Amino acid sequence: MRSRNRQTIRDSHAEAALFNRRVGFAMFVVVVVFSVLLYNMYSLQVVQHESFQTRSNDNRIRVVPIAPNRGLIYDRNGILLAENRPVLSLEITPERVQNLEDTLQRLQQLLNLDDEAISDFYTAQKRERRFRSVIFLDSLNEEQIARFAVRQHEFPGVSLEARLVRHYPYADALTHALGYVAKINRNDVIELREKGVQANYAATRTIGKLGVEGFYEELLHGTVGYQQVEVDIHGRMLRTLSIEPPIPGQDLYLEIDLPLQLKVDELLGDQRGSIIVMDPRDGGILAMVSKPSYNPNWFAQGISVAQYQSLLQSRHSPLLNRTTQGGYPPASTIKPQLAIVGLEEQIITPETKIWDPGWFQIKGVDHRYRDWLSWGHGWVNVTDAIVESCDTFYYDLALKLGIDTISEYMTQYGFGEYTGIDIAEETAAVMPSRGWKRARFNQPWYAGETVSIGIGQSYWTSTPMQLAVATSVVANRGKRPVPRLLGEIVDGDIRLPAVVEQRPPVVLTNPENWEIARDAMTKVVASAKGTARTAFRGATYTSAGKTGTAQVIGIAQDAEYDAESIAEEHRDNAMYVGYAPHDEPEIVIVLAVENAGGGGSVAAPLARKVMDFYFSQVNTLANNR
Repeated sequence: MRSRNRQTIRDSHAEAALFNRRVGFAMFVVVVVFSVLLYNMYSLQVVQHESFQTRSNDNRIRVVPIAPNRGLIYDRNGILLAENRPVLSLEITPERVQNLEDTLQRLQQLLNLDDEAISDFYTAQKRERRFRSVIFLDSLNEEQIARFAVRQHEFPGVSLEARLVRHYPYADALTHALGYVAKINRNDVIELREKGVQANYAATRTIGKLGVEGFYEELLHGTVGYQQVEVDIHGRMLRTLSIEPPIPGQDLYLEIDLPLQLKVDELLGDQRGSIIVMDPRDGGILAMVSKPSYNPNWFAQGISVAQYQSLLQSRHSPLLNRTTQGGYPPASTIKPQLAIVGLEEQIITPETKIWDPGWFQIKGVDHRYRDWLSWGHGWVNVTDAIVESCDTFYYDLALKLGIDTISEYMTQYGFGEYTGIDIAEETAAVMPSRGWKRARFNQPWYAGETVSIGIGQSYWTSTPMQLAVATSVVANRGKRPVPRLLGEIVDGDIRLPAVVEQRPPVVLTNPENWEIARDAMTKVVASAKGTARTAFRGATYTSAGKTGTAQVIGIAQDAEYDAESIAEEHRDNAMYVGYAPHDEPEIVIVLAVENAGGGGSVAAPLARKVMDFYFSQVNTLANNR
């Protein structure tokens, strides 16, 4: 019995010892676990506090870009040409709309919209998150605003929002100079990314496309701003924490003189063509009109498919900037320059005379090249040939010079080259040569083509802007300006004048040859036989000029040209180049009026009216000083 009790006691002590060991181990484990937890809490709340605080802020704070206000554009007199006008747009937040399709249909009926508006909305919606608002209608008119306002309570999730939209108060009168802004598209995004400036357009909806708006986009756009906002877990904005305001774009003052621009636009009327008025001293463009034109506000406010198709399908090509992209045969307007080439090459002298029977014939060839005056001008020298625009004289001169010599010299005047004007829409046109024709058609050059080059026809084409430069070279006695629309850049209180550029001048071995051409151009408007004498009779200022009639189609040798019997689009273009005053020129003028007939009867009178207006302005300003 005793031995059994002693065994029981030993077993109890063993069990107690085992229990104590287990409790001790458990306590050790608990202490270790709590130590680890305490360490982790210390690490999270003390050691890694800043890191997790930053990550927390990243989750609740968003940086929202703010679009800068676009710089304004003024004329040389400070008249506003392109402004930012506040408008109301209709925006929809899809998350807050129960039945989006029904809402869109009811809005369409209420505001009298076509299906294109709904299609555009769905396209825009794909680019936005569901809780972000999407523009349904860019800018509402007064009637649409009133209709929606009285029934706004029926459209939860739809609101009117104020924003700035580019507006051109003078509409189509300045389109081809100013250009326009339009919505940023995929190609724009790619280009911005390649330039490394995509972030600067994070909040911008439009971008300069053409004209001054496109060329000076970097100056006009400004710098994007940002605001830090607190958002909830769904990304909805709760409050604004800080704002870094955007920097507005810089304002531009152009060389354009708005009263003159509007007058030129009025004078050209519904005729197709272009008129340029330029200061030959520094290349400043005072007026630049291309007709037909179009309303740039269509693009700035969101052009419809129907509107864009009407521009694309028009047979009169309103999208074409005729001042810099219109390729016209220069016709007789280049006779002063060709005369200078002949004098420089000593093919002719001031006393050289030829007999003009009314036609010219290459030796050994039956074809006759007709003069515009069928019975001829009789004996003519170089001055007579410019004053009376004698074609026969220039047929003969061109053949003696040869196409390569003509091409080499005319390139110095800017033909066949970009003028460098500060808009991107420009063509170099064509200054032909033997090499050009071989490369273009894989054909040799023929003597008969050189004859036609003598009167600015054949393959030779020029833009009106190139003619303005070439005429300025004569007016300046060799100095060749680069055409320029920009006058000043204004950044706050700082005004920066535009850089005035000059291309290499045309240098003559005998400077007196300038005076021969200039004197003849003066006689074009002042002498009894001048082709522009009637148009400029009684002018209160002196001027010089040259008329031109550019053939659009060829006329058979024995056929008579009858403007009334042929289709309008086949009639001659009327051309005129000139400058005034004749001694110290302030302006150069170039006109190209399509399918209007002779330059002396159509273009020269228009030039007279433009110059009359310009000098009336000059006199008014002088009297008011």
